[in-house]
Amino acid sequence: MGAAAFYDLDGTLVRTNLVHAFAYNARNQQGLWRSLTRTVTTALGVPAFLAADFYSRRLFNDVFFRRYTGESEDRLRYLADELFDNVIRPSIFPGAYELIDNSRRMGLRQVLVTGALDLTVRPLARHLGIEEFVTNRLEFSGGKATGRLLPPVMAAATKASWIRVYAEKEGLSLSECYSYSDSMSDLPMLSVVGHPTAVNPDFRLRNTALQPDWPILDLR
Repeated sequence: MGAAAFYDLDGTLVRTNLVHAFAYNARNQQGLWRSLTRTVTTALGVPAFLAADFYSRRLFNDVFFRRYTGESEDRLRYLADELFDNVIRPSIFPGAYELIDNSRRMGLRQVLVTGALDLTVRPLARHLGIEEFVTNRLEFSGGKATGRLLPPVMAAATKASWIRVYAEKEGLSLSECYSYSDSMSDLPMLSVVGHPTAVNPDFRLRNTALQPDWPILDLR
């Protein structure tokens, strides 16, 4: 049976996060007043985002992605490559390239499992040479974002469930698979494989990883 390496994205391979991506899109929306309003409301909302994320990643998703309500699908797609060039590519952790290269040399499939949006992930995956990924996806109606996500919503236990289904479908041995994340919210994703690794971990994940002696990497 084969095996794969499953990577979280924000905080694990790149230092950017969902708020950075939204703020960039907000600043570059057509219309000065709309852009300014979006940027200011995003800044004011950061404490609420952090509180929601600490409590529940699913709650964070419900709160955060409402900010996209009314955004143009065409405009978001247009900005995606620019966002990658200006924000995401400069934020890739130096050690991320080596980690992925070593994983490839081990013969592992490379898979991104992330709560970031598909619009954000595609250019990055192409840059990293990773062909397989699962992401969150905005729902659009009449070319405008509704503020909701299409199922399945990639967060917490849903990531682990997706990995299980993927491994069964592709004939992979979970005990031989690897997963990498920086966040305690991804504990289910880490626990479902035989080789979990905490990468640039937050305080809670670092303490949790020390108990079973999981590897801890710093890619910064």
